Amino acid sequence: MSKTSDQQRQLEEEGFLVLPDLMPAPFLVQLREAVDARYEIEGDQAGAEFKQEPGCRRLANLVNKGGVFRELIQFPRVLEWVALVLGDRFKLSSLNARRVEPGCRQAQPLHADMAALPDENGSWVCNTIWLLDDFTVENGAPRVIPGTHRSGKLPGAFIEDLAAPHPREVAITGGAGSVIVMDSHAWHGGTPNLTTRPRTAVHAFYARWDKPQQQYQKKMLDQVVQDSMSPELRRLCALDDPENDRLSGADVVRSGFMK
Repeated sequence: MSKTSDQQRQLEEEGFLVLPDLMPAPFLVQLREAVDARYEIEGDQAGAEFKQEPGCRRLANLVNKGGVFRELIQFPRVLEWVALVLGDRFKLSSLNARRVEPGCRQAQPLHADMAALPDENGSWVCNTIWLLDDFTVENGAPRVIPGTHRSGKLPGAFIEDLAAPHPREVAITGGAGSVIVMDSHAWHGGTPNLTTRPRTAVHAFYARWDKPQQQYQKKMLDQVVQDSMSPELRRLCALDDPENDRLSGADVVRSGFMK
């Protein structure tokens, strides 16, 4: 994929980028159907393998739940942008879905994913948000404070009310089928859904190779799923990486805002 200098500049300097209409239409339909089916199957337990969130419905461990999800995490045109944030060596950290319910008035507090700060090697968390619905300022599009991925600080060091509007925040909007790539050291959070329809996205979250996964894939994936994976997919999920076993098997922070 050809990266324009303006796109690279935006991702590097502002910390986020929208890739419009990246998903082929049949893939978008297939992904929507798979997510809807999982919500139906899991009911009130949706997202329970990780954490549940008031006003939203979550799904977790999606690599374990269908081939379309395993296809999503390998999308070359997205991984090229993830590499721009994390470098050439990275792994899947988690694959979840988040549906903001109609009438949800609760904003997510501003946070960095996994409460992570960049280190001497730079950024180590990168989220990709796959839009199954249009994202608008009315229906819960994420907000971000541009440039804060370079601050070296978490928002709680400066902001008393993390759920309140911020004077520098930008709503990240886009059409269904688009993908948002975010250096998720940037301070960000979901916003209320003031409409009468849910707003749904899948979050494929990646980490640099030398950091822990948010969800330890080797532990969470059924053996039959692991055995079916290609070598490249096993590498992306760090299934045969002893160092990842050491890092991700430990007690680490898994979320930047959910306790």
